[in-house]
Amino acid sequence: MAELSELRRRIDDIDARIFDLFTQRAEVAEGVAAYKRESGIRVFDPARERAKVADAAARVPDDLATYAQVMMEVLMEASRARQHELLGDVAEDDTLRRINAARAATPELFPPSARVACQGVEGAYSQIAAEKIFRRPQIAYSPTFDGVFSAVEQGLARYGVLPLENSTAGSVNQLYDLMMEHSFHIVRTTRVKVDHNLLANAGATLSGLRDIYSHEQAISQCAEFLSGLPDVRVHVCENTAVAAQRVAESGRTDAAALSSLPCADLYGLQVLSASVQDRDNNYTRFACISKELEVYPGADRTSFMIVLPHEPGSLYKLLAKFYALDINLLKLESRPIPERDFEFMFYFDLECPVAAPEFSSLMATIGGLCQECRYLGSYAEVL
Repeated sequence: MAELSELRRRIDDIDARIFDLFTQRAEVAEGVAAYKRESGIRVFDPARERAKVADAAARVPDDLATYAQVMMEVLMEASRARQHELLGDVAEDDTLRRINAARAATPELFPPSARVACQGVEGAYSQIAAEKIFRRPQIAYSPTFDGVFSAVEQGLARYGVLPLENSTAGSVNQLYDLMMEHSFHIVRTTRVKVDHNLLANAGATLSGLRDIYSHEQAISQCAEFLSGLPDVRVHVCENTAVAAQRVAESGRTDAAALSSLPCADLYGLQVLSASVQDRDNNYTRFACISKELEVYPGADRTSFMIVLPHEPGSLYKLLAKFYALDINLLKLESRPIPERDFEFMFYFDLECPVAAPEFSSLMATIGGLCQECRYLGSYAEVL
């Protein structure tokens, strides 16, 4: 048997030849790009690529066929990206043109004040997020998430602030479902530390409680604390601040709300137990949405809604695209598409400066991998 050092030397020699051939292949692809430019032929040729993938599988032993196909797909992806770059058709992408136009039209500074729609009532975490994004927001409250989307779409508010996900309870599924139904763009995101407190009217005691009210995510985030109150009924409300308001208006001393500390002063409640969330490192991420596309300087995150072909490898090919361009994937979420059996909408959050060439390359080529691709916006996150 050969020594390990000798086997590694042989692998190194083979790798050197592979990369030499890869460089030669890229040079030939430049000639292909020049021919396509002169002949007016599109870069993407699906029939040719299918034939190349099938041929790759046929050229190797059966147990290597899948790997050979993957390698060929990566080679062709690199070739397509290179041809797009050489042909200069990146700038011709419709979405990229819209983004560049928005970048040119958007002011350099984010507005310090604006009319902002939030779900809930005074004291809601959405209000706290809005006050973190804007210095002087003019907040209009809606009882539902759907109402926030509608207020922005109808021009009743320039912006809306909505919760996307929590660091312990996960994504707000209702919101992601509503995103499929509405037209909007994301212009900012921020994170708010969540600190749930058990609030009640004066005279209430922990042992005397019979009902606790809060939002379903807050209830989930305080599951350990609530498990220690087996005789208490837990009720879901639209919002943690709504829960506090409801308890205050009821006047009951056997009811309490899981809510933020500011709601205690706001609604005249006392704190029965402070910071009752399961984990202290508990944050909710909020998005600021607008009707028009606005891309402010410093935007380094981008969100998409994507429907992929229902075939093997479709998600892998898209992920490979991000990897090839050295773009970091921050979030991948899937939700079933209503009235379309076993079809899913994928939500992607990417980390890549909107001014980077990798971003332009992505926008020029991502459409060829998707059935549907909806660009939601490029933005920065306020810490």
